[in-house]
Amino acid sequence: MEFEFWWLLALPLFFSLGWLAARVDLKQLLAESTALPAAYFRGLNFLITNQQDKAIEAFSEAVQANTDSLELHFALGSLFRKRGEVDRAIHLHLNLLEKKELEPQQKVAVTAELAQDYLKAGLLDRAEELFESLNDDRYRQPALRALLEIYVREREWERAIKAATELERLSGVPFRIEIAHYYCEKAVKSKLANDTHTARFELDLALNANKNCVRANVLMGDLEVEANTHKAAISTWKQIEFQKPEYLGLIAPKLLNSYRALNETQEGLNLLKTYLQTYHLPSLLNVLFEATLAEEGATSAAKLARTELIKKPSLSTLDQLLQARAIEESNIQTTNPAGKPLEHQDTQLMQQAVRHAIGNKTAYYCEQCGFKAKYHHWQCPACNAWEALPAEPVTI
Repeated sequence: MEFEFWWLLALPLFFSLGWLAARVDLKQLLAESTALPAAYFRGLNFLITNQQDKAIEAFSEAVQANTDSLELHFALGSLFRKRGEVDRAIHLHLNLLEKKELEPQQKVAVTAELAQDYLKAGLLDRAEELFESLNDDRYRQPALRALLEIYVREREWERAIKAATELERLSGVPFRIEIAHYYCEKAVKSKLANDTHTARFELDLALNANKNCVRANVLMGDLEVEANTHKAAISTWKQIEFQKPEYLGLIAPKLLNSYRALNETQEGLNLLKTYLQTYHLPSLLNVLFEATLAEEGATSAAKLARTELIKKPSLSTLDQLLQARAIEESNIQTTNPAGKPLEHQDTQLMQQAVRHAIGNKTAYYCEQCGFKAKYHHWQCPACNAWEALPAEPVTI
């Protein structure tokens, strides 16, 4: 293909157009940057260096220099909330709303910020009212998330279910676990009101929302026990193995009690032994050891503890073994001059040393916020996350 010489004439034209476009963009950039107060850039620098007090001072100065900039007001309000100075954030955003020159979209944006202020301040009624008024598509999902938090904190479970369902539809993010727990909370409330029929219905809804909701089956089993239908309770609790077997330790005492009520204690012990061999849960071992000690005696309990100690050495299992051995030795008739068996005294000393080493070092830690609890909670008391605490306690 022959070279077209007229392209040489076009090159300077293209170069000139590119230079002109660059100059226009540069002028626009300079105009935008010079429109921002110098205090704004100082504030950004303080934020980067994590100097929040100085950042607030700089942004306050920037707002005074440019009172029409909503972005500067929002940045300052966010800093106030982060610092816990919620009253200043509320005052800032209320003053903005009083401006008559605000456009409708701007008023919606300010309202959204004010709603966040009220939520942070714990003024839930005011926050709820403002979030419910945010029908703009841009704020619908954040508003629903905030409303869901409010409904959970106020324990308005029916409204929480509706908000979570709508949020799930809009965002595509599943809320099955949360919705199932909301139904469980409703069931607990119905149970306390002696409305067993409604409680069962709500637990069915919980399982429909999340078929792996262990809590629903735990509560359903409790209802069967109250109705004195222990076989149904056992059947319900057994389903947990196929949901989340790590929770079997939580219902092991309940299972054993129901088997005792049916005079089938040995069958219950055998079931727990099967669970222990399959899942190796420490809480299962604790329940099974105490039950074996009570039902079959110290020798069987010692054998159980020794077997588990060989499989997985631990101080807690060693303590159980020593406890069983101490009970065995206390039945021996040969005593020392003081009236106590020498071996029994040694075993007691070893057990005391082991217990001193163990102390009280088990706890449940929230996987979301790190909250430490002595007992298991379905909802973290600190951050309100559901199923954030593990089924088994951990050693500190």
